[in-house]
Amino acid sequence: MLGRSAATIKSSNLRPYRCLYSTSPSRAKTQRVKKQVAELPQSYTLPSGERATPLPAFQDASNAPRTLKAKKKGSSKPSKAKLSESSLPEGNATLGHRGGPQPHDDTSAEVMNQPRTQLAREILENLRRFPHCLLLTRVGQFYESYFEQANEIASLLNIKLTSRKWGGRRVPMCGFPLLHLDRHLKTLVQHHKRFVAMCEEFPIYGSFGETGFERRVTRIVTPGTLIDEPFLNTLENNYLLSIHLVPEKSAIGLAWIDVSTGEFFSKESTLETLQDELVRIGPREVILDSSLRDSTSHPVLTYLKEENIFFSFSSSQGEDESSQRSEPEAAAVSMLSAYLQKILMGNAPRLDNPYHETDSTKMQVDAHTIKSLEIREASYEGGTTGSPSISFAEIEGWQSTVAFFSKRTHLRADLIEHLKQVGDISRIVQRFTLKRGDVSDLLSVKKTIDLWGQIIKRLELEKDLEKRKRTKRDWEHIDLLRKRIRTLEILSNRIQSALADANDQESESVEEEEQKALVLQESTPLMENSVKWTIKPSFSRPISALHSSLHDLYTRKDDLECRLRTEYNAPSLTLRASPSQGMHIHIAKPRKDSKNIDTDSSFTTISESASTKSYFYREWSELGTTIARTTALLAQEEKQAFETLREEVVSNAVLLRSNSTTIDEIDVAIGFAVLAEELKFVRPTITEERLYHVVNGRHPSVEMGLMNSGRIFTPNTIEMTPSSNMHIITGPNMAGKSTVLRQTALIAVLAQVGSFVPADAATIGLIDKLFTRIGAKDDLFRDRSTFMVEMLETADILRRATSRSLVSLFPNKLILKDGFLTVD
Repeated sequence: MLGRSAATIKSSNLRPYRCLYSTSPSRAKTQRVKKQVAELPQSYTLPSGERATPLPAFQDASNAPRTLKAKKKGSSKPSKAKLSESSLPEGNATLGHRGGPQPHDDTSAEVMNQPRTQLAREILENLRRFPHCLLLTRVGQFYESYFEQANEIASLLNIKLTSRKWGGRRVPMCGFPLLHLDRHLKTLVQHHKRFVAMCEEFPIYGSFGETGFERRVTRIVTPGTLIDEPFLNTLENNYLLSIHLVPEKSAIGLAWIDVSTGEFFSKESTLETLQDELVRIGPREVILDSSLRDSTSHPVLTYLKEENIFFSFSSSQGEDESSQRSEPEAAAVSMLSAYLQKILMGNAPRLDNPYHETDSTKMQVDAHTIKSLEIREASYEGGTTGSPSISFAEIEGWQSTVAFFSKRTHLRADLIEHLKQVGDISRIVQRFTLKRGDVSDLLSVKKTIDLWGQIIKRLELEKDLEKRKRTKRDWEHIDLLRKRIRTLEILSNRIQSALADANDQESESVEEEEQKALVLQESTPLMENSVKWTIKPSFSRPISALHSSLHDLYTRKDDLECRLRTEYNAPSLTLRASPSQGMHIHIAKPRKDSKNIDTDSSFTTISESASTKSYFYREWSELGTTIARTTALLAQEEKQAFETLREEVVSNAVLLRSNSTTIDEIDVAIGFAVLAEELKFVRPTITEERLYHVVNGRHPSVEMGLMNSGRIFTPNTIEMTPSSNMHIITGPNMAGKSTVLRQTALIAVLAQVGSFVPADAATIGLIDKLFTRIGAKDDLFRDRSTFMVEMLETADILRRATSRSLVSLFPNKLILKDGFLTVD
């Protein structure tokens, strides 16, 4: 019989004996029952399905060296023995220093002794690898931070700062539950603009039922690399912009991408127009070449700091192979690609060729104009393909599509119902490209593909109904859109053959289902065939065979359980499994149902309490092990099937994104048509002549605001020709001068994005650049008065404007006399 001191040792290795508890009916007090090693089963089956064997040798703790704790002065009680560090198995938590001089309270990670736990070693290594990031380490159901960073994170998140002992020293730490990650990540990344390194833990199953963990940094979260976080605004783009500056030249290269959707653009620009590009693109993060890290006076850095735009530094790796891009543009693309590889690590997407932008195809709108016209960020800033066009063919195509839907109310209503159910394919495909996503995303892909088919069929039905009265011109642009939508029935059928109906699916990933299948909960019946499998058995032969085997095993399990209940007259008997006890027989009413079982030598008691009793039974242990292994194999096959489906979606990413873009165009055209019908917009005429003639034009936003208060907007007629191309508007305060200026510019923008305009009639010459200045302010930081700011902006307009530009100026408190006095 082993000594009493051995019972106090907590070791992760297999124990040679177990202390059991039982209550006798004649005694209310719980008594301890000790068993000999020989009385225990010779083999033990772990929850993972592996069979454990006894250790070849066991070091009795009664013979281990002891360190005696000093007795208190005047105490007559004997001192308690405590194990020294040398008696602990390697890898267990070490004991703190006892007695002697205590180390000084230094919380610095650098002055610590070599860490004695795996967690401490991993944290210190990650802090060295990512010194520019705040490190969040997953520990169970918490994310924790240690050492100096704990002070900063606790302050930023307004959470409690505490400490823990490592190596005999107190180090600061803080943490928060796993469920609060999104909220705190939003605070750190979006509000405080910090880099956050996410260190996740991955279970490692040992040979003796131990569950260790491997921790590694899987991703660095930055403001410009958000993917599918709940706090990401899906109604606007989250652009990451790289800027490559050419030394001693004004040319610069721009490349920007929305990591959450995969939209990728590039352009060559100049330092002079960089401010306009930044306002138009609206990046959440800007990347600059690392050569500017030590610079303090560069104009780009100065502007980014003044506008509070978050920026970081990176270096380009390799050369861009595209010959269609200029050298600065190619360098910007290369730098952006290298940065994504570093931040997203092994999950960085393979970047397609970016869409090349040129000023020759779009109306140029500078930063001041965007702000002066009060164009919302969600609908314009951050947009690219929706910029006003200067192509007659493109504008004509949009206007024809809007006119088509404005005349067909019933078709428009049917398509709107379909469009409401279409998923955001661009984001889903990007999640799959980044090796993320779950089963619900697959179902959304299938549903969206089916909805695309229904949209095509509805358009074809409408065309057949108009067979007699339709004209070729009416359907010309709609037919072009319809032909651009490629059918992906093979992919849809593939997903349909693999997944159950969407109503029967849980929004859980296959990885989560696998974890549920492998992790056995204590005190719950095992193998009730209640696992929610996501892949149909008919998807593949291995999955079908495993489902069949698992069904047979469940049947054997039910038969065994029924037989044991009947044979031993134990109605409360159930077959269970848990991480601590493995496969065991559970008796819920031991006083009544365990009498016959206790007399059978094939049952070995492994635990006992006042209300329950558990036994080891070889037949159930072997059967349960087989079920656990089969369940794990099936979970692995499901994971592999999901990976196969995910790769198939990624392989069709180009077609999926192309279809999504076409459907988006139809959606926008229908929106323009609804707006035109509700607010009485008209189709403008776009001409090459230099004129602007709008009859009874209205400011759309002001008109809607007046309508909500029951008032009517007073329209304005503006006519400008080559012989009268400058108008001066005068009037008292609140007369509507700035409204007319904004209205004139907004109507030009609406006309060249392909929308109808708020007027009775409109003929507008093509405008290549738009400048609007309304209400300048003092620039005290640069020591500039209001008048100086206005003069500088006017000089900039005169330098950049062409004969086809539209300019609207509204000076602030400037009269003729003051102007003459200033000039004199």
